[in-house]
Amino acid sequence: MTKDLTKGKPMLLLLSFGIPVLLGNLFQQLYNVVDTAIVGKILGGEALAAVGSTGSINFLVVGFCCGVCGGFAIPAAQQFGANNYFELRRYVTNGAWLCGLISVVFTALTVFFCGDILTAMNTPADICQRSYSYICTIFAGITAYVLFNYCAGILRSLGDSRTPVIWLIVASLVNIILDVVFILCFHMDVFGAAFATVLSQAMAGAGCLLRLLRGYPILKTEKADWAWDTRRMSHLCVMGLPMGLQYSITAIGSITLQTAVNGLGTPFVTAVTAGSKVSMFLTCPFDAMGSTMATYGGQNVGAAKWERLHQGVRSCTLLAAIYSCAALILVLFLSDPLAMLFLDADSMSLLPLTRQYLLTSAAFFFPLSLVNIVRFMIQGMGFSPLATCAGILEMTARAGLAALVPVFGFTAACFASPAAWIMADLFLLPAYFYCYRRLTLPSAGKRKLIAAAR
Repeated sequence: MTKDLTKGKPMLLLLSFGIPVLLGNLFQQLYNVVDTAIVGKILGGEALAAVGSTGSINFLVVGFCCGVCGGFAIPAAQQFGANNYFELRRYVTNGAWLCGLISVVFTALTVFFCGDILTAMNTPADICQRSYSYICTIFAGITAYVLFNYCAGILRSLGDSRTPVIWLIVASLVNIILDVVFILCFHMDVFGAAFATVLSQAMAGAGCLLRLLRGYPILKTEKADWAWDTRRMSHLCVMGLPMGLQYSITAIGSITLQTAVNGLGTPFVTAVTAGSKVSMFLTCPFDAMGSTMATYGGQNVGAAKWERLHQGVRSCTLLAAIYSCAALILVLFLSDPLAMLFLDADSMSLLPLTRQYLLTSAAFFFPLSLVNIVRFMIQGMGFSPLATCAGILEMTARAGLAALVPVFGFTAACFASPAAWIMADLFLLPAYFYCYRRLTLPSAGKRKLIAAAR
């Protein structure tokens, strides 16, 4: 089930590895899509707004944990590319220790301060209680998200992109069943939607963990492999924390924007929620490209095959350009039917707002694709702290546009994300070539960097 990305044509490798990742991302989004569709169709617009108003804080906390887990998998990809299985096992076990610590700390903090966070975000009073019920349940299940994302990240670092998607498919089907049971049968409202998501995520994580424990002889550990190793943990933190911070910094800008949209009223919150759900589904290929490039970059850096880095970036950028054009055409003709997947009949008056939000985002999908391709490649190359700067620029752009929402209204909110993507690209593209030059330094510098990666 492992795949060596250091040999063969990059385009074929990216497709064969990336398509299962894409399927996994699509089913990952299906968790949220099913929850949102059932909530919006059955419980109504206010319930949909309650779930949607928590999106940015959800991304801030859960995104940080998932980003850290993805970063912890980069040293594993580098060691696998270098065929150093002893170090691979040590990094995997020390990453597991860190994941356990993160789960405990973040669960305690977020559940305790959940109400204060929603108040600070100016959540409308008519949806605040439902928002609390939904997001507090998600926060209580952070361990499930960490379990799945860490195990899936390790599997992908070994070239196995199929196992995570298999379990996500199973978990998504279970999620749909639990949504129906909890909301329709037990009348558990938005709490039922959140609880179904957490349980399904835990199932996917358990399945991936079982595969790691039983399916890979190179990961068979002994007691000594589980020793707490400060050096390796420091290196894991250098790789993982910047990736987590990248998500969180970006989310801070999203929270600022969400707060501004909340100030416009519940109808605008509902429209943005529906548009965001459609957009998140359409951008799943870009997330898959990012995950693929992180593994591709990590393995090829571990194998010291520098020339393949440019080849991979060029191939993935071509795929992104083709898909971006196709997605824009899809939105041009089908924005209203797509939005109605999440809106009930009483919310049809919001379709013009949702259409405006979707078309504005889709017009800038290609800059978004570059953010994912280049940033994750930089991280796979071993320069995670540098990639975090792109998140700071995204946050600045979103916050700047959010400040203009009281003046220019909903239009400023629609252009906030595109502005963030362009700002990030202005930094990431030169940064990639800088990182590439660092890796291709004369022998002395190169040996030092390779030693640090290994």
